[in-house]
Amino acid sequence: MATIQFLGATGTVTGSKYVVEAGGSRVMIDCGLFQGMKELRERNWAKLPLNPASIGWVILTHAHIDHTGYLPRLTRDGFTGPVYCTQSTADLLEIMLPDSARIQEEDADYANRKGFSKHHPALPLYNESDARAALRQIQGVEFDTDFRLSKFLSARFVPAGHILGSSFVEMMITERGRAAVKVVFSGDLGRYDEPILNDPAQAEEADYLLVESTYGNRLHDETDPKDRLAEIINATVERKGKVIIPAFAVGRTQLLIYYLRELEDEGRIPVLPVAVDSPMGVSATKLYVKHKGEHDFDMHRFERVKRNALATKNFSLVQGRNGSKALDEQSGPAIIISASGMATGGRVLHHLARFLPDPANTVIFVGFQAAGTRGRRLLNGEEEIKIHGQVIQARAAIESVGSLSAHADASEIMRWLAGFRRPPKKTFIIHGEPDAAQALRDRVEKEMGWNAVIPTYQEIVELE
Repeated sequence: MATIQFLGATGTVTGSKYVVEAGGSRVMIDCGLFQGMKELRERNWAKLPLNPASIGWVILTHAHIDHTGYLPRLTRDGFTGPVYCTQSTADLLEIMLPDSARIQEEDADYANRKGFSKHHPALPLYNESDARAALRQIQGVEFDTDFRLSKFLSARFVPAGHILGSSFVEMMITERGRAAVKVVFSGDLGRYDEPILNDPAQAEEADYLLVESTYGNRLHDETDPKDRLAEIINATVERKGKVIIPAFAVGRTQLLIYYLRELEDEGRIPVLPVAVDSPMGVSATKLYVKHKGEHDFDMHRFERVKRNALATKNFSLVQGRNGSKALDEQSGPAIIISASGMATGGRVLHHLARFLPDPANTVIFVGFQAAGTRGRRLLNGEEEIKIHGQVIQARAAIESVGSLSAHADASEIMRWLAGFRRPPKKTFIIHGEPDAAQALRDRVEKEMGWNAVIPTYQEIVELE
């Protein structure tokens, strides 16, 4: 009998990993890093409860590091099989996995030089060589195309509208002597009626469903994100301050640029220097322009008049550390967009260390902030934040624009679920903090009458 084991994104929104075993073979769906609280991050260093060499294949729903960032470690520890994802996800991973490795190597090196790590020496979880080795195992697959893993397992990618290349996965299990079983893994569901990418496609049926619950207990702010951005930016300009936006390099960075360009065109904000200071964000923005097949009507409208929708009037894609350092010395108001989105690492930490102490400046958070991250702590009002071993006073204005999230909110998740033609035998609520997962489970049971459960870490469930 086929089984599924939950090795991540249970009780948390990070570390997505699920292993299906059928016909004597194993396939891992998503291979993400845990982020946020220390006890979660420590799981990245713990041995998996199964041998990586026993996994035949990995399937990735999309490129975000909480769904892919463990892959270099998995391959280093013995996984040798193919890794399947959409072609645009494969392109994104060419920049994201080496970038993830570099960030870890740089953070470990900085900790060793400054002496603030309890490990001597501090080591990265994996290095850039490990990341590039993992990339050699990746195979791109088109959307809506069946691909076979074995005589018992096949799968397909269906657009999820979350970021470029994002999908949900439909997997068919056809073990000898048993009825076929269809399992759907939602990945991260995107939002409806957002610019740049097409809406999430509709899944129609599943015997077993794994659905994310990041915003399972919340609705996004209905305030137009452009109104909120204009209000915050104009107030900061009046104070002659700078706007620092920690933003995920893939997805949120591109949407921010799109809205800032519209606000400039409409004369609602002054034309300011806008810098994307993230090697990954720079490359990802170019890929968003390249992959036109996933663009929605809004993007095609700009393409028809040969105009770049992903650039403002005074726009720069920052190259190298020297360019990044130069941003901190520039005078006058400006907007700096830099990863990581939860302020857990990357170049944005240097900008926060530089600009957080000044009340003229503003930090805007535009995506989900997991428990234990600097982003969550700043939003919760903490007045001191430790960055690179130093205590930084948080005197800048701290704002959020919740309506810029790339995740479907509770109503949008329910809208997607309502499109199923029949109830799954069981719906697993995953990828959410406990309150969010519980709230979504209750709604699914009450409003739809489905059998919904919240799995636990490392739990193994039989797929009957």
